[in-house]
Amino acid sequence: MDNQTQNRAKQGVIFALAAYTMWGIAPIYFKSLAEVPPVEILIHRIVWSFFLLAGLIHFGQGWHSFREVMKNKTKMLYLLASSVLIGGNWLLFIWAVNANHMLEASLGYYINPIINVILGMAFLSERLRPIQWLAVALAFIGVAIELIAFGSIPYISFALACSFGGYGLLRKKVNLDAQTGLFVETLVLLPVALIYWAFWAQSDTSNLFNNSWDLNTLLMLAGVVTTAPLLCFTGAATRLKLSTLGFFQYIGPSLMFILAITLYGEHLSMNKASTFIFIWAALVVFSFDGIKYSKSNKK
Repeated sequence: MDNQTQNRAKQGVIFALAAYTMWGIAPIYFKSLAEVPPVEILIHRIVWSFFLLAGLIHFGQGWHSFREVMKNKTKMLYLLASSVLIGGNWLLFIWAVNANHMLEASLGYYINPIINVILGMAFLSERLRPIQWLAVALAFIGVAIELIAFGSIPYISFALACSFGGYGLLRKKVNLDAQTGLFVETLVLLPVALIYWAFWAQSDTSNLFNNSWDLNTLLMLAGVVTTAPLLCFTGAATRLKLSTLGFFQYIGPSLMFILAITLYGEHLSMNKASTFIFIWAALVVFSFDGIKYSKSNKK
């Protein structure tokens, strides 16, 4: 491996660590906005992300790529669907964090890699290797124990995992860079967000002129909180192999898990603990299979 390749790999690792760390500690930001209704936080996330991405595309001379996408009806249909999924995922995540369901949110992002494998099998004709089937079985057992023994099901976790997994599947179909794709998605969501803000948002914080500068600054930072980790992730994805990048994805939910049980005092009940143990076991098996498959491909 030459020096240039090594440097790119090191940069990729730094970008990956930055992206997943930012995603992992994002709940701290949303907790600081607990007085603002989740729908309004989502509105600010859409509005300020749109303006920030428009600036980045303008200075990065990316308007040609944007115009090409807008002319393609098939890609626009996929992006319309993906914008609904990512908007719903953002809203549910914000609500879960501020309603003290952060443990369930972290579980959702632990489950996500397994959901991705299942979606790949169902929609992309990908075949599961035997060890991947074992990982899926372990995850299923964990959820089944919670359902049968404790009479509950982690519906928040599944909704987050499935919406984000479905979003990833649609974006894979579109095959578009992250920055342009997210800009189109925020553009699709922007009219709905602005109409809701203008006519239905009635909370004490909905009028920016009535808020403190501190609160308004926090609300405007929603664009950075949304866009910065995504840009770091893109930087990592272009410098690292997908198999290498996959091992960083557990940083985010792990940080959420730690924050939930330490800083925010969420109770890890017996039913949740049993599900987590089986999901973690599934991820160990899943990771082992990834390493083994990567080595065999090199040979």
